[in-house]
Amino acid sequence: MSNTVDTSKLALISQGAAYGLLIGLSVVFCGVILIAVKVQKAYLAEDSGKSEMFMVANRSVGRGLCASAVFSSWMWINETVLCAAMTYRYGLAVPLWWGSGLCFQIALMAALGVMAKIRVPYAHTSLEVVRMRYGKIGHLVFIVLNLVNNVFGCASMIMTGSQLIHGVSGMHYVAATILVPLGVVLYTAVGGLKATFLTDFLHTAIALILIIYFTIAVLTNSAIGGLGGLYDKVIATAADNYIPNNYQGSLLTFKSKDAIIWGLILKFGNLALVVMDTAFWQKSFATEVKATVPGYNIAALAVFGIPWGLGTVIGLATRAIHNTPIFPTYPGLLTATEVSSGMVMPYTIKALIGDKGIIGFFFLLFMALTSTVSSSMIAVSSILSYDIYKTYLNPKATDKQIVGVSHLTVVIHGVFITGISIALNYGGANMTWIGYLRPIISCPGIIPMILTLFWSRQTRIAAIISPVLGFFSGLAVWLATTKYMYGHINITTTSNPYPALYAAIASFFTPSLYSVVLSLYKPYTFDWRVFLRIELADQAEIPSPSDTSTLNENNEEVHASDRKGVDGSVTPVVDSQPESINNDPEQIGAISEKNNTKQTSSPSSVAISLDDIQHPFDDETLKELYRWLKIAWYMFGAIVLITFVAWPLPLYRDYIFTKSFFAGWIVVSIIWQFAAFGAVVIFPLYDGYQDIAIGARGIWKSSKQYISRSKKDN
Repeated sequence: MSNTVDTSKLALISQGAAYGLLIGLSVVFCGVILIAVKVQKAYLAEDSGKSEMFMVANRSVGRGLCASAVFSSWMWINETVLCAAMTYRYGLAVPLWWGSGLCFQIALMAALGVMAKIRVPYAHTSLEVVRMRYGKIGHLVFIVLNLVNNVFGCASMIMTGSQLIHGVSGMHYVAATILVPLGVVLYTAVGGLKATFLTDFLHTAIALILIIYFTIAVLTNSAIGGLGGLYDKVIATAADNYIPNNYQGSLLTFKSKDAIIWGLILKFGNLALVVMDTAFWQKSFATEVKATVPGYNIAALAVFGIPWGLGTVIGLATRAIHNTPIFPTYPGLLTATEVSSGMVMPYTIKALIGDKGIIGFFFLLFMALTSTVSSSMIAVSSILSYDIYKTYLNPKATDKQIVGVSHLTVVIHGVFITGISIALNYGGANMTWIGYLRPIISCPGIIPMILTLFWSRQTRIAAIISPVLGFFSGLAVWLATTKYMYGHINITTTSNPYPALYAAIASFFTPSLYSVVLSLYKPYTFDWRVFLRIELADQAEIPSPSDTSTLNENNEEVHASDRKGVDGSVTPVVDSQPESINNDPEQIGAISEKNNTKQTSSPSSVAISLDDIQHPFDDETLKELYRWLKIAWYMFGAIVLITFVAWPLPLYRDYIFTKSFFAGWIVVSIIWQFAAFGAVVIFPLYDGYQDIAIGARGIWKSSKQYISRSKKDN
């Protein structure tokens, strides 16, 4: 096949070893998560059999675990494997543009997440918010947008992983495509969102150790010769490694037209993968009040250093050795297919580190794949179980039924996503083409989704029509530009960067124009208090507003028996309401969304007048949330200004890095990697030491009791 690497003459690892690693790692992670679920239920009163726990982790996740989980969910194969390939192709400008294209989206999500806590404190999915505001049609439109984004993003990663596994070992990509999500399906179905938080932490720890190891091991290898050696070899081979559209064709210049175009496309695509991915919204819903902004911003800063250090070292090291006898493809050259499939990194690791390096690469590949897949599975499961099943198919669904459907939909999504990944493989897609297509599909819903929380005047018609028109606008620009520039339309011509960039711009910006025009044509103002009608999925009572650390720490089982069979409605807490929550000049004339059933024991919240609905948080908590919102916007602005303007643009000039500047560049990137390890691996252990201690004491106590009973029995 044209999109896969020919492994008939070259395999970096045996098929048997590849099968053993894939299956073995899946079994190990399943075992770890099963144990973690048992410990959570036994000692931490966290039961994944409850829908609030399964979908939003009881809204009790702290800063450290939040940062680790967000980092892991965002540590896709792209910023490791594909970044090295694109650095090989365009030079050292790529990793910095890549890093800036990863962090600002997470910083933006911090602001969106804390605003969601203010506006919609009991939401479970972003789509639930859309339904409350725009009704059934708007809900269904955004369900399609979110599902397409989740399915497409997840399938592309599985497809990419299967191509890499095929290229490394010769394993058939269909077998790899089936095995990658299999273990994830098992532990995600059992453990729910909190399970993905815990496995994300393990993924993060293992992956970061491997990333730091690969960066340093390659750099210090005798064939490279350290910082000075790498620089000298790149300079010495400059004539053979001439890069068109780079200043003087150098790999060591930041003035690279192709790198900046790639970076822009990446920014649009990654923005869609965050804002239009319900997984990132769920993680914000799952955090404590004080944890959302710190957790997301820690992850945003940490993830910047991953492509920067690893991509620069691996990409340039490959250029230094790809024409030498130690390189696996020697005397042949790296083909365009091999570069597009991400084989730059495994070839270089094989050449410089050997078989143990390839096994480590397999571990890194598994960690990146499964963290992405598990996050997507919970997100899609929540959409199917809550936004479709409970909303339209069974409004009276009990908590047990919702969780049962969630488990089933995890399995269904796993099977479906495997089929889509296989179809993409047979269709000839590769990492580069997927990277160009993704923004066109995913970007149209971004601005309408953001305006749903921030602009009370976006109308229902505008929210429904603008993303649809935006998608067709982007698609039309992509195909028309490709036809104009290259004469015909196919996988090869649509893999060129310029049509993809123009299409991404059209897909992202045109919905804002459509939305504003349609909203102003027939204006109305939405009352934010309508969002307070959203209720807890498991019908647990709302906690006291004095609790500012978490939305739901009550023991759900206390209330389960007397609420069985009731379509749960939560009576809002009566408390003073700050004026900032409802300062709209107009009230909406009618509420489009009404409960299908009414609570028998207390009046439904939908039946309560908007004037009687009070925010469940007290004044102090809301003031704190608004303070965090300001901090989130300041952080977002600072990250954008620094990583888009202040840092890269002064370097975009007629300049080739000197040896000393290059050495400092690499050293700082490696320091950033270690700082990231401290932020998303060490800090979560410190931040969650109380829960760890409780769990450890519980296990120790249970073990002693078991040993005592065994001795008595004997």
